[in-house]
Parts: sequence; C-alpha cells; structure tokens
Amino acid sequence: MSLEKYAQKRDFTKTKEPKAGKSKDKNQLMFVIQKHDASRLHYDFRLEMDGVLKSWAVPKGPSTDPKTKRLAMMVEDHPFDYRNFEGIIPKGEYGGGTVIVWDEGTYEPIEEIKGKKAQEKHLLKQLKEGSVKIKLHGEKLQGEFALVKTHGMGENGWLLIKHKDEFASVKDITKQEKSVLSGKTIAQMEKTGDKVWKDGEEQDIEAEKPKSTRKKKQTEPVEELEEMVDSASSNEDVKGILKKAPKAKIPTGVKPMLATLVNEPFDDPDWVYEVKWDGYRTLGFINKGDVQLLSRNNKDFNEKYYPIKTILESWKINAVIDGEILVLNDKGISNFGALQNWRSEADGELVLYVFDILWYDGKDLTSLPLIQRQAILQDVIPTDDDRIRISQTFKANGTEFFEAAKKIGLEGIMAKKADSTYSANNRSKEWLKVKINKRQEVVIGGFTKNEGTAKQFSSLLLGVYEEGKLQYVGKVGTGFSDKLQKEMMELFKPLIADKSPFGYEPDVNKPSRFRPNPPKAKATWLKPQLVCEVSFAEVTSDGVFRHPSFEGMRTDKKAKEVVREQEQSTTEIVDEPASKTKNESKKASGKKDLVTAPKQSAKRTLLNPKEETQVKKICGHDLKFTHLSKVYWPEDGITKRDMFNYYYQVAEYILPYLKDRPQSLNRFPNGIHGPSFYQKDVKGKSPDWVRKFPYTTSEGEHKEYLVGHDEATLLWMASLGCIEMNPWFSRIQSPDNPDYCIIDLDPDKNTFDQVISAAQEVKKVLDALDVPSFCKTSGSTGMHIYIPLNAKYDYDQSQMFARLVVNIVHQQIPDYTSLERMVKNRNGKMYLDFLQNRPGATIAGPYSLRPKPGATVSMPLHWDEVKPGLKMQDFNINNAIARLKKEGDLFSGVLGKGIDLEKTIKKAKSIFDK
Repeated sequence: MSLEKYAQKRDFTKTKEPKAGKSKDKNQLMFVIQKHDASRLHYDFRLEMDGVLKSWAVPKGPSTDPKTKRLAMMVEDHPFDYRNFEGIIPKGEYGGGTVIVWDEGTYEPIEEIKGKKAQEKHLLKQLKEGSVKIKLHGEKLQGEFALVKTHGMGENGWLLIKHKDEFASVKDITKQEKSVLSGKTIAQMEKTGDKVWKDGEEQDIEAEKPKSTRKKKQTEPVEELEEMVDSASSNEDVKGILKKAPKAKIPTGVKPMLATLVNEPFDDPDWVYEVKWDGYRTLGFINKGDVQLLSRNNKDFNEKYYPIKTILESWKINAVIDGEILVLNDKGISNFGALQNWRSEADGELVLYVFDILWYDGKDLTSLPLIQRQAILQDVIPTDDDRIRISQTFKANGTEFFEAAKKIGLEGIMAKKADSTYSANNRSKEWLKVKINKRQEVVIGGFTKNEGTAKQFSSLLLGVYEEGKLQYVGKVGTGFSDKLQKEMMELFKPLIADKSPFGYEPDVNKPSRFRPNPPKAKATWLKPQLVCEVSFAEVTSDGVFRHPSFEGMRTDKKAKEVVREQEQSTTEIVDEPASKTKNESKKASGKKDLVTAPKQSAKRTLLNPKEETQVKKICGHDLKFTHLSKVYWPEDGITKRDMFNYYYQVAEYILPYLKDRPQSLNRFPNGIHGPSFYQKDVKGKSPDWVRKFPYTTSEGEHKEYLVGHDEATLLWMASLGCIEMNPWFSRIQSPDNPDYCIIDLDPDKNTFDQVISAAQEVKKVLDALDVPSFCKTSGSTGMHIYIPLNAKYDYDQSQMFARLVVNIVHQQIPDYTSLERMVKNRNGKMYLDFLQNRPGATIAGPYSLRPKPGATVSMPLHWDEVKPGLKMQDFNINNAIARLKKEGDLFSGVLGKGIDLEKTIKKAKSIFDK
C-alpha cells in the first residue's frame, strides 16, 4: 500500500481531495466509478484493496457488452475516502475539472472465497498476475467483469471486460449520466454554487469553473494512443456469421496474408488501424488438442516457442489463427533482439498477439470481411492466459495514431480495410504497413575483420536480391554483443566460400560501392543463406543503406525471398479500388489469353453460388453445367460447382500439360465415393468441336481419344465427372515419343516421410548425372518425378532410363523399396514404378484434382520443399490457386530442352558401375 505518488501530485492547500481514509466494513470490499471531466472526459474505476483504492482511468467508460473491451490505464493508488469525493478540482491542479460518483457498491472475487482478508489476498495475487476477475454489486453495474493486463499498450495498460452473464447488455450504460450520490450530472455539478478549497480558504466556484470549450492538454504518448482505442467492439452476430460461413476441413500448407509497405499514414473511415508488432509472424493450427505453430514460410515453431504451444493445447476450440510471436520489455514494447535470443522463459516474456482467424470449427472464414473475422476472434479466443492476447483494433485517425505510436517507440502501424477478405499466401493492398523506423531484411554475404581487433568480426556485408542476383547494400558494424558475435560465427563457419556472392563486379572507381579488400579489412565471403534485419537512416542514390544497425537474425525467412522493400504511394493505393474497377470493366470485353498466368489478380469464379443449372459461353461454345450443388467430396462439403470453378481458375496453368495430348477420362459422376469408370473412346459421344485422336491399341482396338486443347475442352471433361485429368506423356504430333520420363513412387505400407526420402534419393542420382528433374505430389499417396525428353526418344528408351535410375535408388534404400510389379511380391514396400513409361499410360497431371478426401491437388514443388513434414493435404482445392499466383508454374521446365540420353547413360555407367 502506498499513497506517496498520490500525495506528490496534489497540493492539499488548493484541492479538497481527501488525504487518507480507512474502511470500517470488516465484511465487504467497496468499489466506486467516478466520472471525471478534466482535460478529457473519462471514468475512474476504483477497487478497495490492501487498504487503498486501486485505480484505473477508463477513457470511454465501462461497457456491459462482452464484445466491447474497454482500455483501462492503471494510475496511482487513491485513499479509501476518495470513494465519496464529488465536486471541483481547481483549474491548474492535477486532474483539474469536475468529478461525480457515477456508480458505487460492493464487489468480490468471482471465485467463492469467504472472508474479506482472504478475498483481498486472492485479488492481490490476481493483480500481480495481470488478470483480476470480480463480481460487482453496484447501482448501475452488476455481474462479472475482468481487468486484464495488456502489455502492448504500455506498462500500465489493462482492458476492462464484461463477462457473459444475465447482466450483459449491448445498451450503452454510460447514457445513465447522473451521480448515484447527488443525483447531478457533470454539467449540473459545474453549475452549482459549491465552493472549492483554494489558498487556505473556501472560494466561489465561478472564478475556477472549467470552460465548456476545454483546451487540450499535453498528454503522455501512451495516453494519446490509448484514448483512440475503440476496443474492437462489434455488433456482429457471431453465431449468424458462422452459420453462413462455408464448411471446410482445417487448411494445410497455407502461408499468411502479407501487407504492402506504403510511404505515409492516412485517414479513412473505411480502414482500421493496429500496432505493427516487431516479432515473428505465426500461423497457429489448433485441432482437437493438436497444435502446430508455423512461421510465414512454414517453419515449425512448436519446439522453439514451446510455452505458446502448451497454452494453445489447453484450448477447447478448433481454429487457425494468425498472429505475431514477440518478447516484451518492461514497458510493454516488443524487443526483436530478445526474441531472436529467446531460449526459455528466463530470457523474457514470450507473447502471441492474435489479430486474425482463418478457420473455426469446420468453417472457412477467409472469405468473410475483416470486421466479421475480428468479431469471431473476440468471441471465441480464450483470454485466461495473458501470454496469448488479441491485438486490439483502433478506430481513429490514421495520422494521429501514427504520431502517437511514434512517440511510444513502436515499429509502425498497420492499416487494414474493414471489409477485406483474407488472401492467404499473397501480399495484399488491402492491408498496408507504415513503418516509423526504416528497417529491411538483408542477406549476409560475408564479413570483415579489422587488423588488431579482438572481436569475431568487424562488420557484416549485406545484400538483397534484385533480378535474381544478390546486390550489395552496405555493411553493418553496430548492434552486436560479444556473445552474439560468437554465436553468429558458428553459423558462418560452414558457409565460408571462395568468391563473392554479390552479383556485380566491384568498381574501385566508385567508393560508395563495396570493395572486396578495403584497407585493413579483408573480406571473408559466405554462401548467401543467412538472413538478418537492420535498421538504417536512409538509402543512398546507388542503393546503399546509410548508418545501418543490426537488429537480429531472421530464421523465419528464406534468403532467396529477400528483395529490396520499396515504399508505395499511400494515396495511389488507398484510391486504387475505384480506378481498378474501371480498368477491369474496360478489359472485360477484351480477348483472353488462355495459357498466360494472371499478372494482377486471380481469375474470378465461373459459376454463381445459387443456380443449379447454368450455361456459359467458353471459347465460343455454349457449355451447360447441371446439378451444381451435388457434393463430390462429402467429408469436405465440396461440390461439383467448386470443381468447375477450380478448373476454370487453374486453366491457364494446367492447359500446357493437356494441350495436344490424348486423355483417359476417369469419370466420377456421383462424387469420389460413387461408382467410377474409365472412358477412352469418345466417338459419337462428344460435341463436334471437341478434338479427337484416332488410335489403334496394341490389342487391335480402334478408339477415338479426346484431345486436350483449350478451356472449353477442359470444362467439358469436368462436366463428365472427370475429377482428375489424365493426359498421355506424348502429344498427337509424336504419339510414340514422350515429352518426359516419369518415375512414380508408389507406397504400400510406407509413411509419406519415406516417400520423401525416396524422392530425395532419386534427386541425388539425377543430380550426379546432371539431369534436371521436377517433382510433384501425386495428390494421392506418392510422388511423381519428371525428366524432360523433348520427344527425342521413344517409350522403350524412356522406360529403359527410368529402370536404370530406380535400380540405383533401390540399391541405396532396399529396406523399404521394391522393383516388384506384383503387389503381393512387394511385402508392403514402396514400388519404384518405371513401367508407367509406355504408350497410352497415364497418371494425374500437374495441378489436377484427385478423388480423395480433402480434395487434394497434384502439386509441383520446389525441391527444397521435399522434406519431412510435407503432407499430401498441404495442397488442395482451397489453396492451390493462391499458391500458383505466388509461385507461378514450377513445372514449365518439364516441357523444355530434353536430356541427351546417350551421354547420360554413359555417365551413369562410369559412376555407378564402379
């Protein structure tokens, strides 16, 4: 208990505020809420505890709506007798203005604890822990409330929250304006003839009465920021929103939505603002007690940030949340350097700030407006552990909010359009970031060490990728502790290289450019694999950072993704939607290039969500789509309509692998669990405009295969119930010469991690032969590895080469692989299938859907993605288009220059026959 701060701020010869006081009630604790019209109108919430009134200033007053969280700034303790104080605090004194007792009564902990002393002890413990849960018995406020500390709003920031009970209401309780003691409003109290205490005697109020047009006082930065808070309140009906949200299985393989950097803050009522946290972006997947924390590049955070994982495991909800992991300093500001060095709770307070929700209890929320997702977030996220916090939304002028954040020392602010949907894996212009300090991720390309220094290194040589090359952007020599330098040197040692990784020739005539051997400093080059973050003053005309300072390593980001972050014009982006809409309408009548990947935005869906039968003109042909609500993937609630929309959107990517190729039509007219059958002959069963290829099989059968051609053909195949697309390996121009050789990894009782290991072994063999290879998931259980041939060889030669490769692989991993064609002879081992390389054989093509639960997609991969932990379900109908938009077509090399088979086989014999 201490009233020192209280007394220091007051001159009791000038104010009649009480100096002390003691409760005489031995059975009950008291609370009071005073309405205080000082430089700004606010409410003072006070709880009797430890002999004083623990006090919080609540700028917007209490709310009885559980969805509305009110900011409460903890202030100095007040004496017990203050609970009855009403009147005027003289102008010029601390808190000068008018005070009334807006509400008063008794209170107790929510937990049933007998005895006032025991209750106080319990409440003081909760106060120390930052979560005070109480039950009020006032004239205006009744029922359960919570005060929860929220360090992101400074060291004194708390939230006042109403619990859901019979006293909860959406009505604005602050409309009840009168004092519960005098019955007066603030305005009436100002007009009374009350006396004020000044200069040792009572004086009339008139000389000291605050004017109705009060001058705004200079406030502390934290106060400025927090008085803008609108507590992310929402009147949205969460149950109604969830009821309308589409059903979906928990997503996998998604990456977070990213923001666009802009050059200045702005004011717009259609946007909301948040703190830009300085930590590691994280997606949290919580499903039936199983938790997975992933970085923005799908790096596993479970082990490193185990306290967050443990808390999420205790949640009784199923959800996918988006947030930021950070470490807070004693003022509640995030410390990125502390986060980078975090190993345990001893290294700082680890916190996850949650600001979005993508999926909840079987419902896909990404298509909902941000304001509705935030309403769901507020409603469903547990708030009983202060290490998981909901990042508050500010409804304020963006420019004022930016200035307040700047004074506090935050990294920056976020601006988000209130109606923005969640676009996973994409950088959106509906989320913007405004940085207060200039910062940039950079790649470490080397280091220098000055002569005579005892330090591990003197500076780091930094670069960013531009046009595929690592370009030098300066060196940084500040921001390192001796301990950190030692740890970093251990990371550097295995990456030391002989030559510079930077993509230009050093020019000694340009002193602003990097010299490989500056005087007294020899450069040690590194392979460009490590990423760190630096702050800097500005960028020079030739792209070099001035006065950079090291902020920390970025283990959550890949070196190849580090490009120079360019600020875009705020005005142009905020005003863009209207002009963009106009441009789209102008282009609507223009001709579409069917096989060119979209440059700006994803293709719109083909079919509307309501009509069961729709006719669309595709490539000049009328196509009829029927029974659109028929469910094709029952476990996932995915319909025939969803399948058509997917193939319409993916057409420009999949068509290069279907065009001019005969197709085996694998039809599932009643969905994945209904009867299915193959159809290879479409003679007399297809529209006249569908291209066909006459072919006589080895059994002497004459057939007319459907030939992949354009978007209309693709969608007509889908209308037959062809969930998957099965093209030949060769085109009709050279039917006996495949464009590629395929190695099909077909598991039996193997884990998918073993499939991945087998794929890595195939890659090793092909790399040793200097043979390019391209991999994709099958979408079912295995993986497919393609080797380009460019139709230079026949199927027999292709099969021979595939057999050569799998024989070598089998020798390396015989324990779980087999070359036996007959399933019964494989003994549960993975089949290294080379026999697919034959005329007329087909497998699911790139980007094809598969008739498997989860609506998986046969997805091309970067080879560095082929590693343990990869799951078939990572790529599905819900996220494939977003991935393609970001990554592009990773398989285009399959149709490129073919290998020289003769030279390759000779090289194989020379290497592997030894």
